[in-house]
Amino acid sequence: MQPDFAAPPAPSGLAGALARHGIHYGWIVAAVTFLTMLVTAGAVGAPGVLIGPLQKEFGWATSEISSALAIRLALFGLMGPFAAAFMNRFGLRPVVAVALALIAASILGSFAMTELWQLMLLWGVVLGFGTGMTAMVLGATVATRWFSHRRGLVVGLLTASTATGQLVFLPLLAWLTDQVGWRSAMLLVLGLIVVAALAVLALMRDRPVDVGLAPYGETKIVPPPSTPASFGAMLVSPLVALREAARTRTFWVLFGTFFVCGASTNGLVQTHFIALCGDYGMAAVTAAGVLAVIGIFDFLGTVGSGWLSDRYDSRWLLFWYYGLRGLSLLYLPFTGFSFYGLALFAVFYGLDWVATVPPTVKLAADRFGEKANLVFGWIFAGHQLGAAFAAYGAGFSRTAYDSYLPAFFIAGALCLFAAAFCITMRGGKASALVAKPA
Repeated sequence: MQPDFAAPPAPSGLAGALARHGIHYGWIVAAVTFLTMLVTAGAVGAPGVLIGPLQKEFGWATSEISSALAIRLALFGLMGPFAAAFMNRFGLRPVVAVALALIAASILGSFAMTELWQLMLLWGVVLGFGTGMTAMVLGATVATRWFSHRRGLVVGLLTASTATGQLVFLPLLAWLTDQVGWRSAMLLVLGLIVVAALAVLALMRDRPVDVGLAPYGETKIVPPPSTPASFGAMLVSPLVALREAARTRTFWVLFGTFFVCGASTNGLVQTHFIALCGDYGMAAVTAAGVLAVIGIFDFLGTVGSGWLSDRYDSRWLLFWYYGLRGLSLLYLPFTGFSFYGLALFAVFYGLDWVATVPPTVKLAADRFGEKANLVFGWIFAGHQLGAAFAAYGAGFSRTAYDSYLPAFFIAGALCLFAAAFCITMRGGKASALVAKPA
């Protein structure tokens, strides 16, 4: 017989001590998740600083290096739905610990690489698998399990940690690369990965019931759902969710617009912005500083987007986010890459960097109910496929046409199309997946 979760014993240990001071343990889990996503995002963003140094040391073309980065970005997204399935079966702490170990292994192995295939294996495959298990799906899972109230705010904070981590480390990594070499710069990322792993092992918990608590904002403990009967059933569950979600218009709109989101952010700007600025005579450290400014405004914009998504129609929020992002990308080539032009771009583009995530998560939760984390995993896969498309496409543009600008014009136009498609979704909520079109 299933135990009665309506009258739980008082929480003990650290959770109990915090509860006596009015602090829910969910905030500790959210803080550890924030740190984890911050430092793993730094590992995702670091290769964007290293395109130039790798070209100089190994003689690899931009398109060849971009191929490895495209593999990483594609796996970063494709792992999302399966990472959600792993978390559902094995729990958050084991999955995140394994992911951090893979990231550390990819960094250590890269110190000795000499061939292009090794770059593709380590920074493409291994780093892609590791970071894919700690991507936005982790933040969405923590927010939905641990928080009933303030969920939009938590999603905004955790999303901001991902995007901000990809940007704020870049000036320091660029400076270290310039002063002491790219291997020493990657040692900093490795050290931060170790710190995050220790925090995960010490403080991460799977669900509120594990520490005798209800989700934040609730009074009754929620029992854990049943897990798939077998390992095979667990692996199939994301595919089942995809089959059902693919019958709805909402899924394809969210998937397609998130494809554009990835193509216009980490696939393009995060990966190639520093190299683009180098073409116009700007030092790598200065260009990385512009990305850091984008990261600062991104934090404000994404947290604000989480607050707004709890209060306003997410479809119209996405309309404005994609539209303004598209206009900012179309404006970038006309800045002349001056201080004032880039400052204006950094503010407007930064506020919109991943502000699209909280309303997208909310729409997925509203439409797909209890399978939302699996479905969002596939939507996020679309995001990273778009990132891979842009990472390779911009590198190809630079190699074939000696310019990155065509890629930026295309990305800006795609954002305007995405803005128009967002408002084609219908309103309303669904408590579970439905077979008929939304």
